[in-house]
Amino acid sequence: MIDEDTRYQAVRSRDARFDGEFFFAVETTGIYCRPSCPAVTPKRQNVRFYATAAAAQGSGFRACRRCRPDAVPGSAAWNVRADVVGRAMRLIGDGIVDREGVGGLATRLGYSARQVQRQLTAEVGAGPVALARAQRAHTARVLLQTTPLPVTEIAFAAGFASVRQFNDTIREVYARTPTQLRADAPGRAEERRAVASVAGIPLRLAHRGAYQAAPVFDLLGRELIEGTEELTGAPGSRIFRRTLRLPYGTGIVSVDEAGHEQTGAQAEHRGGWLDARIHLTDLRDLTTAVGRLRRLLDLDADPYAIDERLGADPRLAPLVAARPGLRSPGAADPDELAVRILAGPAESARLVERYGKRLDAPCGALDRVFPAPDALVDEPGTLGALARALADGALRLDPGADRDDAEAVLRALPGMDARTVALIRLRALGDPDVAVPGDLVSCEAWRPWRSYARRHLDVEGQL
Repeated sequence: MIDEDTRYQAVRSRDARFDGEFFFAVETTGIYCRPSCPAVTPKRQNVRFYATAAAAQGSGFRACRRCRPDAVPGSAAWNVRADVVGRAMRLIGDGIVDREGVGGLATRLGYSARQVQRQLTAEVGAGPVALARAQRAHTARVLLQTTPLPVTEIAFAAGFASVRQFNDTIREVYARTPTQLRADAPGRAEERRAVASVAGIPLRLAHRGAYQAAPVFDLLGRELIEGTEELTGAPGSRIFRRTLRLPYGTGIVSVDEAGHEQTGAQAEHRGGWLDARIHLTDLRDLTTAVGRLRRLLDLDADPYAIDERLGADPRLAPLVAARPGLRSPGAADPDELAVRILAGPAESARLVERYGKRLDAPCGALDRVFPAPDALVDEPGTLGALARALADGALRLDPGADRDDAEAVLRALPGMDARTVALIRLRALGDPDVAVPGDLVSCEAWRPWRSYARRHLDVEGQL
């Protein structure tokens, strides 16, 4: 936690390292911004700070049109923390409130709805409904400005219960009507129509600080399963594509390795983004698909905190200096990745060939999605046991899962070894602090970033 004076200094210096970690609002203008907003720095007495965009919106502030605070990377704290607030924020980011309501969120967390409301409000300044509402507003803005879809379709695709609720929220958050917000987007409607019909929904996936795309794409390339994933192009300009099984349908996502670094006086702090496109059979899956893609690519990490800790170790210092911002990729589908880690590449390919659901509209080499756990329950041995635990809910690997509980269930499965459990925890559960048995390298001084230390050693060929 940082105090308000330090936060104000971050605002004065337009330090994008803090984008997504907190937001500031200006009482005299009624606007809230990200810390790196290029506008004139407001006077300290006029500034209020908030942990989330939802909290700022709940206090009556509207989003800045210049810095678009709703488009910042997510706070790295929610991926690191294993407590109920961290788990709740990850689940809300996955769209669980829109699909199952606050009651569904509370059930998954093992708390009452009142307890969840109280803890979130106390810590982040907004309850689950307000947090989900802010997320719906962002999804709606993306759809308004990148697709030619009718406003009514966008309202329900973004998760709103009614067009009136949608209109009221857009006015409150952006101080614009949906039509005005659409008109603000660069490019003509005809261009948006062509983009949407040919290439899906275009997105910029923001990250903070440096991002080492090459090692991420190298790893994704080594793990490819034919029919569900592909990697094309030359190193430095590769495109990764894969299919997704989502709550309402299926999707195909693509990400360009050639990222973009932001420029300006504070360029060293501004990070950048990766270009992505998403095809969905049901637009209600947009928020979920974006969240899962971000977890796969580890875009919400805090490279400053990670590199500072690991760079203090003499063994890792030269590796960190050579690859600042190295990420620890997670999972687009944690259930799928757990099966793949256990089964291995050849067996995973067989499972896709035998059980994979074929897409209604194949796209090039991508013609199926990885089988759901309930399709694998009759497989023999440990694989079948894992599939049954996932299918019946005894094992949960979703973004809000308790990592220690999940590890205990995994260890109890017949034939499951400690190394496989650790790898599932590291990748499927996105735990940043895992020591993998058998690596012969681990150090308490690397905590809470042992997963990233492992990545440095792996990329360097030292494992």
